[in-house]
Amino acid sequence: MDRARRQQALILLPTCLALSFSLTAIVSSHWCEGTRRVVKPLCQDQPGGLHCIHFNKGNGSDGGMDDGNQAVQYIWELGDDKFIQRMFHVGLWQSCEESLNGTDEKCRSFQSVVPAEEQGVLWLSIGAEVLDVLLILISAILLGSGVSCCSSGLNWLKVDASVAILMVLAGLLGMVAHMMYTTIFQITVNLGPEDWKPQTWDYGWSYCLAWGSFALCMAVSVTAMSRYTAALLEFTEKQRAQKGSRHSQHKFPEPEALKNAWETGAAPRPTGHALTNISGHLPPGAPGKVSMC
Repeated sequence: MDRARRQQALILLPTCLALSFSLTAIVSSHWCEGTRRVVKPLCQDQPGGLHCIHFNKGNGSDGGMDDGNQAVQYIWELGDDKFIQRMFHVGLWQSCEESLNGTDEKCRSFQSVVPAEEQGVLWLSIGAEVLDVLLILISAILLGSGVSCCSSGLNWLKVDASVAILMVLAGLLGMVAHMMYTTIFQITVNLGPEDWKPQTWDYGWSYCLAWGSFALCMAVSVTAMSRYTAALLEFTEKQRAQKGSRHSQHKFPEPEALKNAWETGAAPRPTGHALTNISGHLPPGAPGKVSMC
């Protein structure tokens, strides 16, 4: 494998890594994670449970249980004991929340909790994320074809230039999409439904993967552009050297031609003098060259 193909193979690795990061972030639902404060239900269906409010029904006059409307229920949980913290995580597509027993999750569409006036921005963010993935995929295909196929130096220059442009566009699209999603989530936290609003939240691992893909895209773009610039300068210098060698060959005659010219009398002469070859007009035995002023 020559040097150019080996360098393209090294660029292909972070490109595939950026593609995997973006795909994982899009399909996952861990962009933001946090807790919700939920009121505990009454312990009617599950007496003695840990995640419900315990109460004591009033007794009748005969010592038995009174099921009448005037029965008094004594609630022992007060203040923060009446609430439970439930974990939740949100992505581009859905929002999932931990159930009371902690064994499973209850999920719903994230679009259903976003305010109506912000849903268009959410779809713009999703579209930018998808376009980001497509641009990275095209760059990976171009680099893979350049590594696997036998290409000339000019084709490698075209591949490097195309990859640099595509990756910088993918990085910018991803950055805008991440920022739009962050804004939408913060607006939903403030204006969303009461049964969804979190008490505490922070960014999750999917959000970190999305920004990691952005960093890889920009790094690949800078590397490909530097390779393109260096290869273009080298190619230009080679062309200039070839043109210079051709020009020098046409400008300076061969040594054999100089020798023939000297023998025929076409030698340099002082200023103001002229050499005239009149050997063809002199009798035999006479000098072959006469200098005339």
